Amino acid sequence: MRTKIGIICLLTILIPTFLFISSCARPMSTTSVETDPGAGTSADGLTEEEIKAQEAAKKAEAERQRKLSEEQLLSESEARTQAAEAAAVAFTNDDIFFDFDSTEINGDAQQLLMEKADWLMTNPAVTIIIEGHCDNRGTTAYNLALGDRRAETAKAFLLNLGISGSRMTTISYGEERPLDNDESEAAWARNRRAHFIIE
Repeated sequence: MRTKIGIICLLTILIPTFLFISSCARPMSTTSVETDPGAGTSADGLTEEEIKAQEAAKKAEAERQRKLSEEQLLSESEARTQAAEAAAVAFTNDDIFFDFDSTEINGDAQQLLMEKADWLMTNPAVTIIIEGHCDNRGTTAYNLALGDRRAETAKAFLLNLGISGSRMTTISYGEERPLDNDESEAAWARNRRAHFIIE
């Protein structure tokens, strides 16, 4: 009986050992070739083509953003240029007006001259000519002298606001260059003025 138990114990040990050894000793099959599942892919599972496509898309987006920035800068520059041109046109188009036979600068003219001074301050390289004009009542000589006083009065006002005298020249045209040739109070009022020219 002991022999049978010993044989059973021996077989119980030997059979699993034999099965284990035989399974480990099996030769590798030559027909199955294992491939690396990661071959041709990145760490996040993308193929080379997908990586290249992503890089091309990033470059295209960067180029698009660069062009947008350039266009925005150009647009802002054009807007600044247009605003500067409009301000220069306003400077020359806005005359100051005087009462009959007067060189006194009234409230509206003072406000306009202050705006002109501000513009001249922001454009320090600009020099101007101030023209004095009159209506056609009075003699030519008198109106030339009155136009000169009007131009000089406007210049003096700008000098008091800090504009250098070297940037301003005055000239009188008297009644020679009217804005309105009509013989009416409204026309005469338009002709009694100081006009500003950017040199």
